[in-house]
Amino acid sequence: MDNSGIITNAASAVDLDRLGKYTGGKITLVAQGGGQRGIFTSGVLDAFILSEFDPFHEFYGTSAGALNLCGFFSRQHGLGRSFILDLTTSSDFFNLFRYIRKKQFLGLDWALNTLCEFPYQLDIDLGRKKLGQRRAFAAVTHAHSYRDHYFPIFREDWHNIMIATCAIPRLYNQSVELDGAEYVDGGVSAAIPVQQAWRQGARCIVVIRTEGQDIDDDCEVKEMSVPNTEMEWFRDSFSSIQEQWSQKVQQWKSDWNSFFYQQVERSKQQKKDHIHLESLNGGRWLFGADDVYRVSHLLGEKFDSGLADMLMVHYQTYSLTQDFLNAPPDDCFIVQIKPEGPLRSSSLMSKEENLLHDYEMGLDAGKRFVEAFNSIFKGEHHG
Repeated sequence: MDNSGIITNAASAVDLDRLGKYTGGKITLVAQGGGQRGIFTSGVLDAFILSEFDPFHEFYGTSAGALNLCGFFSRQHGLGRSFILDLTTSSDFFNLFRYIRKKQFLGLDWALNTLCEFPYQLDIDLGRKKLGQRRAFAAVTHAHSYRDHYFPIFREDWHNIMIATCAIPRLYNQSVELDGAEYVDGGVSAAIPVQQAWRQGARCIVVIRTEGQDIDDDCEVKEMSVPNTEMEWFRDSFSSIQEQWSQKVQQWKSDWNSFFYQQVERSKQQKKDHIHLESLNGGRWLFGADDVYRVSHLLGEKFDSGLADMLMVHYQTYSLTQDFLNAPPDDCFIVQIKPEGPLRSSSLMSKEENLLHDYEMGLDAGKRFVEAFNSIFKGEHHG
């Protein structure tokens, strides 16, 4: 029984007759993070706004996904696009040289404050009004247990919740306190909070992805070392991170070191060969494992066990999420809206033309989904 489907900017693979059987229950929208790759999500949501399409009862977003949802709720077409295209590309948000030399961290506070000012002016009040009695949550990660938690997006401390869901370890200088506990980037424990949507009773789940393909699940763990003479290699790329919680953390700890270095070597070889593949972690966090190590090296800091644990937790839990997406329970149907292939943009430091290209891909994918979904209720497909 196939309870899943995929819609991209170029094609559709969804059994609409079967999907129609689940649209009478709770319909939930889930938005993945991915840094600047979230501009694909901006395009999808702008297509929804232009079509006045909003059949959803509940929402979940992680990092850039949560921020994009804010623009959707306020019906501000183009706001998510502008946030990524204008603000996250500014040196006030991130400057690699200042980050390495002066430890000037990610300017999340500046970006959010600017988003609420002219000419962007995120209308939080209108967003709350449009959301109404429905619920929307941002995913965050407990800074010590690495478990996922979910906070209402439009609480009075909206600013802190948005900072927390985006507070990428190593790039943002501290954890964020919410209700007396410390939290970091939601991507560490809930890159795609689809299981949470299902646990809360969603029966039709629409997931906006920022990856064209999933990470490999056939990695063998083996001993491998990285010679000191090759440390200079870590200076020549700056790419992707994100991670999650698992019930098998203790088991993974025994194998993590060798697994990590095997992935470093694999990613390094791909880049040397100029293979345009998605980074080791698919852009779910801001870096790949090799880049995490490289950044620590550049900053003269130890690659500590806490950061290693975050990476380890993600590999295990993201694998579980992939399994859930590919084989949902019988009582729900999952549709993934995703790019046909790898996005051109990176999680950070993307070129403008690549961001614009990925935004248009999102628009096309969003329009394709709206057309398919609406056809169910026009009698073209019967559930």
